[in-house]
Amino acid sequence: MPKTTVSVIKADVGGWAGHSTVHPALIEAGNKVLGKGAEKGIITDYYVTHVGDDLELIMSHTKGTDNKKVHELAWSVFEEGTRVAKELKLYGAGQDMLADAFSGNVKGLGPGVAEMEFTERKGEPVVVIMMDKTEPGAFNLPVFRMFADPFNTAGLVIDPTMHDGFVFEVWDIEEHRKVFLRTPEEVYDLLALIGAKSRFVIKRVFPKKGKLPEDEPAAVVSTEKLYQIAGEYVGKDDPVGIVRAQSGLPALGEVIEPFAFPYLVSGWMRGSHNGPLMPVGLCNAKCSRFDGPPRAVALGFQVANANLGQPLDLFDDPAYDGARKQATKIADYMRRHGPFEPHRLPLADMEYTTLPKVMVKLRDRFKKV
Repeated sequence: MPKTTVSVIKADVGGWAGHSTVHPALIEAGNKVLGKGAEKGIITDYYVTHVGDDLELIMSHTKGTDNKKVHELAWSVFEEGTRVAKELKLYGAGQDMLADAFSGNVKGLGPGVAEMEFTERKGEPVVVIMMDKTEPGAFNLPVFRMFADPFNTAGLVIDPTMHDGFVFEVWDIEEHRKVFLRTPEEVYDLLALIGAKSRFVIKRVFPKKGKLPEDEPAAVVSTEKLYQIAGEYVGKDDPVGIVRAQSGLPALGEVIEPFAFPYLVSGWMRGSHNGPLMPVGLCNAKCSRFDGPPRAVALGFQVANANLGQPLDLFDDPAYDGARKQATKIADYMRRHGPFEPHRLPLADMEYTTLPKVMVKLRDRFKKV
């Protein structure tokens, strides 16, 4: 049997209203286009949803990662979504479509991409985590805790099959290079990098030999940076991730446990503020307060024969009510800072926002002291 691939491809093709959420007509357009793709055998199964103003396409197939037909199908959804968005005059219609035509792969064209090819186990639980109003580095803390923190993942202590630890693939998204670090032996080196989340991001996590076939990841995160593609601020990157669970990997509950703490991420209003990441169910996956606060949604799938099946809305659970209340308190506290740091991002992170235009306006009025 061929390997199964799960592809999560997302884009902001128009907000309703403002940057709050996705119009139902865009979800309908996505289902229509992907349905035709499934009929043609391009994909096996799919689920169309949204987090905030991002249209999220979750697809399963047997064509591997970076497949031209699968990526072209996703691009067709975003093209149709852009057409509908312009018709409805949705805000920022086609915002993440940074190219006029498909060129074989959506990477570098604006949409965010996380894909994973794997050999299905006897039981294959897969968690798709989607964020809005933040950046790829927002995954650093939870992915570290899933795979390297024994205070989060009990399996690292009590499951002998996990004692060897994991290998983290970390990307330097400024210098465009990567490094592989092994845990637990290199855990401090890993933390030294990923604590700087605006530059070093976890791309993939691999088990050490024995738990999965060689080169098959246990987790993968999208790392597209829109400002690097467009050359200016066009919106935050709103990353997505895919994590496999159980059988020598973190249990499903260990995968989503890090989100019980609403840690601070960068993004929020105008991509220029720090704020708490709030775990929510799909019913609350809309960003309104100060265009936020940043949100995370987790959907669980039991993949079988390259079919996704029905999703389980994992954060739609009263056990996460405490995290949501804490996130609201943190949002209150951060908002009281107004335009001051640390609520507003430091200047180095404001380079690709609209702030430089203000600096240009005032440039000639500065005098030497």
